[in-house]
Amino acid sequence: MKLVSYDCGAGWEPGLLHGEQVFALNAALWAAGHRTSSDLPSVRAFLRAHGGRLPQIAAAVGPVLDGGFLEPVGASDAVRLGPPVTDPLKVLCVGLNYSDHVGETGRAMPAHPDLFAKFASSLIGPYDVIDRSDVTDNLDFEGELAVVIGRECDRVDESDALSYVAGLSVLNDITARDLQYRGTQWLAGKAVDRATPFGPAIVTLDETGDPQALDIETFVNGVRVQDSNTRHMIFPVARIISYVSQFLTLGPGDVIATGTPQGIGAKRNPPLWLRPGDKVEVVLETVGTLRNEIH
Repeated sequence: MKLVSYDCGAGWEPGLLHGEQVFALNAALWAAGHRTSSDLPSVRAFLRAHGGRLPQIAAAVGPVLDGGFLEPVGASDAVRLGPPVTDPLKVLCVGLNYSDHVGETGRAMPAHPDLFAKFASSLIGPYDVIDRSDVTDNLDFEGELAVVIGRECDRVDESDALSYVAGLSVLNDITARDLQYRGTQWLAGKAVDRATPFGPAIVTLDETGDPQALDIETFVNGVRVQDSNTRHMIFPVARIISYVSQFLTLGPGDVIATGTPQGIGAKRNPPLWLRPGDKVEVVLETVGTLRNEIH
């Protein structure tokens, strides 16, 4: 199952991406017999209501979509998609989580996940324009696997942590390096408004396969600049979730970006900064692709 948020003209609506078509999530739930007293206003609200039984929902909704019993909202290339979770309460990010990236930064290998935060105001859709070149001259890319939590997660064991995951998505941790390096904290460079592409969908684990066996690539103007696999993470997804949940309760719709591999623009010689007109793609195997232009 692939959960999306789409622009209905009056705001964001929760949807399903099925093949190349976008369907209204509430209509699909109704047609599959999973009626609610009122329409669910967002993907986060859907996860709050159904995050503990996503396999059952997928099994019920699938035949409705396959059978042509529901009219789509439109083709995926004709409907504007937003961040799959438009209103997350938490957007957490792990820095320095690939050994090759740690090596290129010259830092010591971390003993625990290195965490920082973004905000909902940072997030944009998977194909939206990144119009932040007026904020910084040092705009950089970081292709990442993102995890979306499906149900409340408090002090969970690593062995059980993946059962709390709604699905996986793709995130480009666009960073203003000059702002990041002004101090010891990374927030200024990482939480720039409307600069973090996220999506196109939340893909449930039955469709993605093992989160630690996915190829991840980033391209700038068609040239591959990052090429790795999630098996190279220092801290795998389950360990990150377990670690965070020991001190911070995770809830439905919370997002965790799990770090980037080597190849960032800041560590190239000369540095590769994103400029207006550049096109950036992040491709995560079985999950999806982000395509964004810099303005």
